Amino acid sequence: MVFHIVGARPQFIKLAPVLKAFSSAGIASRVIHTGQHYDFTMNELLFKDLGLPYPDFHLGIGSGSHAIQTAGMLKGVEDVLINEKPELVIVYGDTNSTLAGALAASKLNIKLGHVEAGLRSFDKKMPEEVNRIIADRISDYHFCPTENAVKLLKNEGIKGIFTGDVMVDALNMFSGKLNEAVYEKPYILATVHRAENTDNPCRFKAIWQAMKKLAEGMQVIFPAHPRTKNIYGDLMNEPGRIAVIEPVGYTAMLSLTKNAHCILTDSGGLVKEAFVLKTPCVTVRSTTEWPETIDAGANMLVGADDDKIISAVEKMSSASFNPDAMPFGDGSAAKKIARYVKNELNL
Repeated sequence: MVFHIVGARPQFIKLAPVLKAFSSAGIASRVIHTGQHYDFTMNELLFKDLGLPYPDFHLGIGSGSHAIQTAGMLKGVEDVLINEKPELVIVYGDTNSTLAGALAASKLNIKLGHVEAGLRSFDKKMPEEVNRIIADRISDYHFCPTENAVKLLKNEGIKGIFTGDVMVDALNMFSGKLNEAVYEKPYILATVHRAENTDNPCRFKAIWQAMKKLAEGMQVIFPAHPRTKNIYGDLMNEPGRIAVIEPVGYTAMLSLTKNAHCILTDSGGLVKEAFVLKTPCVTVRSTTEWPETIDAGANMLVGADDDKIISAVEKMSSASFNPDAMPFGDGSAAKKIARYVKNELNL
């Protein structure tokens, strides 16, 4: 039996093709949902959109400081693993759910696999960077989305397995459901949710100011993460051409991405989806774990300076890049992971 531990939107997306591949390979799976994302639009809506079964275990942890949230998850996950005794635990990405799941499995001497292993932003101020480093250190199997991730792990004395990125698998699974633009073109699609931006009012307000200036030329569509909206709701109620909308389902978000003039984001997942869908992107962060998108000319890293953001959007709007040189694999990552697990553990 394999247990998959997830808790946040990007992990649900990664889980969908992996569960399908494991089922096809005859590998029994169960899912623990930590409850890290507990808002309906970030949780049940996405499960329905992805066709995922309801989790076998829902811990309902919710929000809190990193310590409180991770501690709650660690206890809840440990209780389940002690009772169920799986042969393998798989964690995804770099959230607190990843960290808690990895620690619980490791302490119980259960084999541990990390999907999206080997990513590095080299910025330990990011909680995600700390989570992914620890998960990689204690994992037994490291499923890497890029060759660069394999190289980075090798530099740390860890053997990575290049599978490609399961998010490409997910995009291919649901590409037939993409719709034409709901909003009149051209528009900019923007998302801001990372702590480095939302916990720093100066950074967020600089990004928002850039969005307001950009909205003078074309509409800006901003699906607001519940946490971001809770902090900056008053700012978002100001009049202007920024359309603040509720978070949307996976396929709707892909449709918005595909039809956008440009993407403005701090989301690593959206950066990759924009790349695959051939939409130029500007990243409002100081570092990135996806340098491949920058090397391909598909993405610019600008931080939280409003003038630089505006200049980058203008530049990227007319940029040309070659997404055919795909660094994220051929869309068979989940099958490769399932095949490896079946052979390695004789499941």
